[in-house]
Order: sequence, then structure tokens, then C-alpha cells
Amino acid sequence: MTTQQRDLYRTLGVERTATDAEIKRAFRKLAQQWHPDVSADPEADARFKEINEAYQVLSDPERRRMYDTFGEAGLGGAAGAAGGFPGFGDFGDIFDAFFGGRAGAGVRRGRPAAGSDLRYDLRITFEEAIRGTEKEIEFPVLDRCATCGGSGAKAGAAPATCPQCSGRGEVRTVRDTMLGQMINVTTCPRCRGEGRVVEDPCETCRGDGRTQRTKRLRVTIPAGIDDGHQVRLSGEGEVGPRGGPAGSLYVAVSVAPHRTLRREGTELYYELGLSIAQASLGTRVTVPTVDGDEEVEIKAGTQPGARIRLRGKGAPHLRRPGARGDLHVLVDVRIPTKLSARQRELLEEFAADGGETLLKGGASGGIIDRLKDALG
Repeated sequence: MTTQQRDLYRTLGVERTATDAEIKRAFRKLAQQWHPDVSADPEADARFKEINEAYQVLSDPERRRMYDTFGEAGLGGAAGAAGGFPGFGDFGDIFDAFFGGRAGAGVRRGRPAAGSDLRYDLRITFEEAIRGTEKEIEFPVLDRCATCGGSGAKAGAAPATCPQCSGRGEVRTVRDTMLGQMINVTTCPRCRGEGRVVEDPCETCRGDGRTQRTKRLRVTIPAGIDDGHQVRLSGEGEVGPRGGPAGSLYVAVSVAPHRTLRREGTELYYELGLSIAQASLGTRVTVPTVDGDEEVEIKAGTQPGARIRLRGKGAPHLRRPGARGDLHVLVDVRIPTKLSARQRELLEEFAADGGETLLKGGASGGIIDRLKDALG
């Protein structure tokens, strides 16, 4: 992309009124994300270069003033004569200056592209999600060619430096205009940005450095994982062509629903049906939990919609080892739709003792409707 077409403020994600501190903060954040030694994205080199160039202009008060007034034309040819901006030799220098660098971390232009990320859909039971589990999975993948070791070259041969870009992986063209030099940087069409070419390709992979195979892995599913979560396995995706780094494998987890329990995050819910007599007089009931059945006391006079909390009986917290949510027992007082003659007689006596007036007649009306009204 020609530099004339860029908006340096947009590149850093700041407003034109941004302060020096805001520009520096934006640069640090983007550089940490896009530095080629950190990001496996194939566009990381180009993206980081744009961020670097934008920062070098906007962090210099005089150059920023010229850019604000005349655009990049006001910068003349200084912004590309050496492939960057004054003050930093390459991406590694600016990374070291701001973040302290890393031992042995040098940016190598024209490196092979990274491989693709893969997704594997895994279905587990509700209990496995709560307790955690291990699963063996199997999937097809483009892996490093065993014949050439991933280089893509025939035995006894080796990839050569690309003669078109001299190993840089990019081609730069410069043209003079009345406003100064304009520089256009594009990916080298011969080596496709890798900086190397295979003149004598491997017969097995035909120069790609990869072959298809079936891969088997054991995946640890942590306790407390929920439906829709993913487990990322770095380096277990497809390898890149001709020695490129491998992408990641994302195991997308799907959890089968429980027969009686409902989950919301780390909290579990159970609907408990009680009769009128149980809610009125109290009882002891058995409630299912993920750790087995548990006996719960229902106090006399428990109302419809009441909640009973069983602490620590919910799902585990993924990021707080040992911590668990709660199980909420939701009380539902159920009104009978059919009564025996004896049950009707007893309920009528109960109503009469309380001074309640009942409808006479129909078996399905009267007392039932009154009970429903009384219980909400």
C-alpha cells in the first residue's frame, strides 16, 4: 500500500487531538500485539511496520506538525529511504527499546508463513464438565513432511535465497514525484514473502514441506468448563509451508444438558415439587447434586417460589481452584388436579375451620381454584 493512502492516526487508533502520552500508550499496546516475535499472524510483519512508521512520525512534534499540515507529502523522502524511520534499525530495536526485548529474539524478515488454526468439536457429559476429564481426539492435519523435514527441498538440496527480493520477502519500488519520493512495498511474488525459494522440490510433498496425516492427542478438559468454551492447544494446528510455525488447535466444547439440573455459570438450579401437605407441615426430601443425592429439610410453612441454597454444591470456578458455586433448590408447590372423596372431605374441613367459603358442586372447581389463589 502506498504511504500516501494511510491515515497515521487511524493506524494507531487515536484521535488527531491525542496527547503524546496517549500516542505512546496506543503504540505500546499495538506493538505488544503485533510484534512478529509475539504474533503468529502472517500479516504481523506488515502490520507492525505500519504501527512503527506511524509512531515515529506522530511522536516527533515537528514531523507531526508537518504531517498535520501537508499529510505524508510534508515528510518528503526521509520516511522510507532506509526502510523505516531514523532512530531504529529494525523491529527488534524498537521492541527492545519499549519492552526490554527477549533473549535471542531478533526479527527475521521473510520468514515462512504460519500454519492455519484448526477447530475440533468435542461433546462431553454434564458430569464431565463439572469434574473435568481427559479425552483422546483424532483429526486430519497438514504436518511436517517426514522426507524433507519440512524444508520442501529434495534430499541433499536446500532452499535458496530468493534472487528477486534478496531474502527480504518484500519488493520495494521508489518513484520520484514533485512532492518527494513515494515508496511502495509489496510481498515478493516469487517467494511469496518467505525470502527463500525451492529450486529442487521434495518428491513427497512437492515442495510444500507438508503432508496430510491423522493426528491423535489427549486433551485435558478442566473442571468447571461450560458449554461453548474452547481449549486452545498452541502449536497443535497445521504447520506452515516450508518450515513455517504451526497454528493452534481450538477444542470447542459442547456440554450435554443434565436431566434435572440447570446451569448458569457456576450456579446450579433444581426445581423441587412439593405437595400442599409437605409445604405446610414440613418434610425431608432427597435432592440430586453433582456429588450425589443429598437429603434436605423442608421447613413447615415453606411458600411457593422459596429458594433453598446448598453452598458449595455448584460448578467449580475455572480460574479459582477449589472454589465452587452453589446449588439453588427452587420450591414449586403443586396443586392436585384430581381429589379422592376422602381428600376432598378433609380439605373442606380445613377450609371450614379457617372460615373460608367454597363453591359447591363441580369436582374440578371450587376448592382447587381457591387453593391456587391462596398459593399464588
